[in-house]
Amino acid sequence: MKLLNRTELADILHGCVILGTGGGGEIDEGFKYIDSALAAGKTFKLVSVDDVPAGKKICTPYMLGALSPMSAEEEAVYDRLPKSNQSSMMTAFKRLEQYTGDTFYGTICCELGGSNTAISFYVAAMADGYIIDADVAGRAVPEITHSTYYFNNIPAAPIVTANEFGECFICENIIDDLRAETVVRALSVISRNDIAAIDHAMPIEQVKDAVIKGTISQSLAIGKAYREAKEQGIDIAQAIASHGGGYVGFRGKVSEFNFRAQQGFTLGEVLINGTGEYVDNQYHIEIKNENLVGRLNGQVDVTIPDLICILDMDNQKAITNPNHTVGMNVAVVILPAPKEFMTERGLQAFGPAYVGLTSAFEPAIPRYLAANKL
Repeated sequence: MKLLNRTELADILHGCVILGTGGGGEIDEGFKYIDSALAAGKTFKLVSVDDVPAGKKICTPYMLGALSPMSAEEEAVYDRLPKSNQSSMMTAFKRLEQYTGDTFYGTICCELGGSNTAISFYVAAMADGYIIDADVAGRAVPEITHSTYYFNNIPAAPIVTANEFGECFICENIIDDLRAETVVRALSVISRNDIAAIDHAMPIEQVKDAVIKGTISQSLAIGKAYREAKEQGIDIAQAIASHGGGYVGFRGKVSEFNFRAQQGFTLGEVLINGTGEYVDNQYHIEIKNENLVGRLNGQVDVTIPDLICILDMDNQKAITNPNHTVGMNVAVVILPAPKEFMTERGLQAFGPAYVGLTSAFEPAIPRYLAANKL
């Protein structure tokens, strides 16, 4: 067991934002959860999946919704609803405990991201439980089905959800994660595009071989490399690429972007005009919560499940969607997909076909190494 201090927690969250490829929630919100638990005297205890005793119950908490701003007319719908005096996540967790009658040993993250990782940590800390060193995506992903739980046919239900208004919804008899995505996404849409959910509440032995092990430690290592590069004045893009086994794929300035909220997702695109060695080239990124496809001069360059990470080089931080501005000086870092997503089932769920492409998935890293004779 490793007791995480504030610096390590910060490194983890920064690593998760990088690996989140534009999704996974805002890091400022994540720090609010972390600091709230620390202020309450709680501790953050990290344990390996393999060290969790048999029979101990775990669960997977997450926030689901869209970050794009709503119109004044849409916001007005919620003006008459009172706000709950506790976080929506703790409303959901307490209802889960009441519903199941179980005590939970710890939590497993649904993905890596600035707030979704932190929210899972927060639940574990507030319940005096443990953070399991694993997740089910190895990055951030748009849908519940983009997870190793789904690839291994482990049902999510019962799913307990709650929103900021204290409304609680228990979803039973959900046939699979495909249906779970539809149901929970719909609840998010009627909850101001933001809902807390907890699923996969079950004994550790039912999930331990269906998760990606060590991803929290990986996030810690990448976040530490990022922090040290900043402190030493080293190029953060190159440091992240080197530490993550990837490469810097493009550098330039944002020339255009557009985002919209649709059916609980943030949809959009970003155009980057090349600078330096990339001058006279353009990079186009398609987004559905996360950065899913990168096109160089109109041709497909990188697709999911590989990671397309965009860094704000002036402010020295990873960019979450939709927080782009025209003229922003950016670097695009490409990192390899988790091997669990390279399977036939993984690529069916979260490969080129998901974004409407008919071509087979081509891992970006081997192609880059071959082209550069590395």
